Amino acid sequence: MEGGNAHSAVEAGQHRSGPIVWASIIAATCLLLFFFQKILWLVVPFLLGLILYYFLYPAMQALIYRGMSREAAAGNVTLGFLVLLSVIGVAVTPWVAGHAAGWQESLVRYLQGGMQLLDRSLRSLESHWPTLANAQLADSVAIRLNESTGKLTDHIEPVAMGIMAWTPSLLLAPFLAFFFLRDGRRFQRFLGSAVPNAFFEKTLYLLHEVDRTSRAYFQGLIKLTLLDTVTLAVGLWLLGIPGPFALGLICAVLAWIPYVGSIVGGLLVVLVAATDFPDAPGMAYWAIALFALVRLLDDFVYMPLTVGKSLALHPLVTVLMIFVGGAVAGVAGLMLVLPVLGVVMVVGETIGVVVTDARLMARHRHARSLRRDQASSDL
Repeated sequence: MEGGNAHSAVEAGQHRSGPIVWASIIAATCLLLFFFQKILWLVVPFLLGLILYYFLYPAMQALIYRGMSREAAAGNVTLGFLVLLSVIGVAVTPWVAGHAAGWQESLVRYLQGGMQLLDRSLRSLESHWPTLANAQLADSVAIRLNESTGKLTDHIEPVAMGIMAWTPSLLLAPFLAFFFLRDGRRFQRFLGSAVPNAFFEKTLYLLHEVDRTSRAYFQGLIKLTLLDTVTLAVGLWLLGIPGPFALGLICAVLAWIPYVGSIVGGLLVVLVAATDFPDAPGMAYWAIALFALVRLLDDFVYMPLTVGKSLALHPLVTVLMIFVGGAVAGVAGLMLVLPVLGVVMVVGETIGVVVTDARLMARHRHARSLRRDQASSDL
């Protein structure tokens, strides 16, 4: 009954949250994004560990229901995941080693296919628009693209070195997930013991809501990725583009970065279509139409049913905060802004309820007064 009262109180507080509370939420989100950008080497494995925690938690819970202790269940689930990951790595490594030499050549080939499609499209526009023909738009764009492609090999080595530099920190993700699984409740009890007794009920609800919001966001993100992968794979398969599932999965994962990732994913599909079907330029345009349709489904159907439903954010706030996150912390801000905003929103609104609850604050003041009187009673 007390939990239900707390839930009703917080829900009522959400409706009373005014401009001061929301200004504090937005300011705190921006400060956290700026700080997270400075320690990105730790934030990325922490997020991956959190996703892995929510992915492995049902398996650990099933083992606990079978009578296994939490520590043993967490160890067995993590060990099983690492063994599965090692088996996949051993199976994939020979394939990667055999194809790595041709990847640079394939990348250049796909870029050239995209450049040819762009050149044909621009020259077609010049034939219909004399102004563009007089400006020699196609020739200018071709010269600039050729210069950029010639310098492409200079950027491959830094990218490879960057991936190698990130590898040790990414290995922290399974390590962090194991301790989340094993010591998650212990950490919650540790935080709960640090708050005054008058706020204990609200603190329990706050911890529950933060966990629920994070779980719902990352589970919604996984569901969204699966929906995008299946939709894109089916559409690409119907068009006859090779490797539809791999392309669909890559584009769905890239879509984790709002706007920027979607543009890169769409460009990748167009490059593949233009290169593999050089005599059928219409195939690239069909690929663009397919990607635009999937983006519309993603924004108006899939996103509200998965990530948007989990965070209960107004669409205007979502769009504005995505732009704010990109301005504050770049690409990292685009990826982190929604989960950070969801957690800060829960914390900020709960604190707003506590501060504006006159009876709760009176209980806290009375408890402090009793403790002072008790401490000085025998002096």
